[in-house]
Amino acid sequence: MHDYDTASRTLSWETYRAWLDAEPGGWINIGHEAVDRHVLEGAGSKEALRWLGKNGERRSFTYADLERESDRFARMLADRGFGQGSRVFSLLGRVPELYFAILGTLKLGGVFCPLYSAFGPEPIRSRVEIGHANVVLVSARDYRKKIAGVREELPDLKLVLLTPHSETPPPGTVDLGQALERTTARFECLQTSPDDMALLHFTSGTTGKPKGVVHVHEAVVAHNATGRIALDLRDRDIFWCTADPGWVTGTSYGIIAPLCAGATLIVDEAEFDARRWYSILESEKVTIWYTAPTAIRLLMKAGAYLAREYDLSHLHFLASVGEPLNPEAVVWSNEVFGRPFHDNWWQSETGGIMIANYASMDVKPGSMGKPLPGVEAAILEVTDAGVRPIDTPMTPGHLALRPGWASMFRGYLDQQERYEKCFRDGWYLSGDLAMRDADGYFWFVGRADDVIKSAGHLIGPFEVESALVEYPAVAEAAVIGVPDERAGEIVKAFVTLHHGFEPSEQLRKELMAHARKRLGAAIAPRQIQFCEDLPRTRSGKIMRRLLKARELGLPEGDISTLETTA
Repeated sequence: MHDYDTASRTLSWETYRAWLDAEPGGWINIGHEAVDRHVLEGAGSKEALRWLGKNGERRSFTYADLERESDRFARMLADRGFGQGSRVFSLLGRVPELYFAILGTLKLGGVFCPLYSAFGPEPIRSRVEIGHANVVLVSARDYRKKIAGVREELPDLKLVLLTPHSETPPPGTVDLGQALERTTARFECLQTSPDDMALLHFTSGTTGKPKGVVHVHEAVVAHNATGRIALDLRDRDIFWCTADPGWVTGTSYGIIAPLCAGATLIVDEAEFDARRWYSILESEKVTIWYTAPTAIRLLMKAGAYLAREYDLSHLHFLASVGEPLNPEAVVWSNEVFGRPFHDNWWQSETGGIMIANYASMDVKPGSMGKPLPGVEAAILEVTDAGVRPIDTPMTPGHLALRPGWASMFRGYLDQQERYEKCFRDGWYLSGDLAMRDADGYFWFVGRADDVIKSAGHLIGPFEVESALVEYPAVAEAAVIGVPDERAGEIVKAFVTLHHGFEPSEQLRKELMAHARKRLGAAIAPRQIQFCEDLPRTRSGKIMRRLLKARELGLPEGDISTLETTA
């Protein structure tokens, strides 16, 4: 996309659909668009997936390989009586079998649900039960620890597939490797309709049962379009998305979008390590890198000197997702990599990127960018009487989207009333507060239930946290509101420090002064507490609500069930 204004006038969802094999009113299947289409077009020999094992192993798969192995997986399920609508859940980490399974399930017309492999037994049991899972892929170790004990409580679960190879699988389970070895790779992709259910992603807040977010095969239109427009993906690219496949980002952009683009996907089995990451970027000649603010802050903490030990000249686009990216991180990446991280905004419910900083645009550090061409976004005032667009620049309000984009979620599984509450007067209400500036850039303020109300001011935690992170001593910051008799709430900040800095009363005073200078006395924190670390969700986001619960002495609940959307 060379010019945003021109693209906004000329691009539409009809245009994006034409980029795929899909015909208006015809069938569409995510597995076909991601893999089979490339083989039919003569690109079967192109490398699709490059897998890096945590112990030094290395495997490469072409698009023809992915077609064959995903067909084999689909045939194996079909031979066991599973077909369209069957629900396949996975607890596998970044192993090749996961990629065969998701593509094969989609070709079969089944519904694929990735789960985070580090979840404990109760979060897994509740999601498998709520989602009516028919098939579960899991390691033998995780099966014994997390599923075997509750197997009898899951009547819909008919088949458990174990990996890696197990000579003697436990009773009631099947060794996936052995099953695939005995299965032919002949399978014809099901011609699913655009509205057939394809993906199920679970998301939850700090309370209440998990929500199963339903997505359909038409979502691939958005996966492909946003991969090309928001992430600048092309078939020539070496693409690395560091998100765990158990989260929606790890599926939508860790698997589907880059394969739709015909790119080569880097998959690293290991967990975060700064030197390993830089080594991968250098040795694999990664061109596009999609990662999370938490990881970026950890790299910042490791020091710019470390990045400079590696040749990262192949990188031409850097993007960030998962939570708002602090302006300081954008400035840092410009200095260290010679190019900025491009932040973007979306949710499990949107299914794909809705607002982004595009390669052709100037990046305003701290902004989430502009809406994808074809997406109508607005800032709304929401009252009991209805909604009203806010046109005054930089005025906070509810971030909303006009329904109708291809990857829009089609429901919360078995929770229709909860789904309907997300829409108001022709808008989808995201639950986030944001602002729009005079140039059309959107700026994140905070979750509607995280905003601090102090002496008549509405204070977004992200703004305060970003100002604190600018201070050289501060590695990370989290801000909450705590009760105050006069102001209603006052701002309290929790900060962690870079190596070489120690907590002290003098440093606290310096931080207070810095924040007042940057933000003004009305917004700056009145209290600052130093911490060794900050509580996080499984995907790395800081849990402000847990900090607030601890501060107020409230029950924390089962922390292991907490998760995030993107």
